[in-house]
Amino acid sequence: MHFLTAAKLLLSASLFGAAAAHNIVLPAHGRECFHENLHRDDKMTVTFQVGDREFGSAGNLDIDFWITNPLNQYETFEKSISNGDFSFEAKHDGKYVYCFGNEHWGANTKEVSFNVHGIVYISEADAPQDPLEVEVRKLSEMLEMVKDEQSYIVVRERTHRNTAESTNARVKWWNLFIVGVVVGESLFQVWWLRRFFEVC
Repeated sequence: MHFLTAAKLLLSASLFGAAAAHNIVLPAHGRECFHENLHRDDKMTVTFQVGDREFGSAGNLDIDFWITNPLNQYETFEKSISNGDFSFEAKHDGKYVYCFGNEHWGANTKEVSFNVHGIVYISEADAPQDPLEVEVRKLSEMLEMVKDEQSYIVVRERTHRNTAESTNARVKWWNLFIVGVVVGESLFQVWWLRRFFEVC
């Protein structure tokens, strides 16, 4: 009996974890908003990382991020950031909106990978008393944290790879330019010396 309850809890937690991880593409001058319905004393955390899939992009990964409560007041408002981890506790029942904005930067699109974690407030009388259920819940939370960290590492690796490839391309073209300058200078010096020693 306890095993079935624990298995159901683990399955629902893994499904919630899969539903909580998102990747979106923010177009230039674009904005994407999402919402969560929270009750008083619920806790919510939004973690995100900005990356780009475009080779040779300018490297500007900054976006704006904000969270508004049901009264349209800001819980947080951050400008020009490329990653973040924001937590808050709901003070009111209602819809909390969180947005990612690329409105001030028109050079390129940006990929945002984000996760939303929520802790629903449960009174001590309603809290599970079964130690197996408590342990399964802890394991589920730790598994979700590992999955989130892995998705963060994937985005960081993609961003670093794009930066390295862009740098390699610039070094290659700069070296070709320098070779052209050296060859041109050599030809000019040969022409100049031949002209200098020519007998009229």
